[in-house]
Amino acid sequence: MQHEKSLEFLQIAMKYLPEAKEQLEKSGIELSMEAIQPFMNLFTTVMAEAYELGKSDAKSETE
Repeated sequence: MQHEKSLEFLQIAMKYLPEAKEQLEKSGIELSMEAIQPFMNLFTTVMAEAYELGKSDAKSETE
């Protein structure tokens, strides 16, 4: 289950990657896939934690 969510989170990140790349390049920061990898890992960790928090909140509301 966790792996499936990680893949979903990565798909979301990839959806917005072109916009992020454009904004960074406007600021003079060049973005490569090698440079972005640590951020993608951080993103999936944050999203997994947010997902678990939402899941926990939803569960407590139904009890």
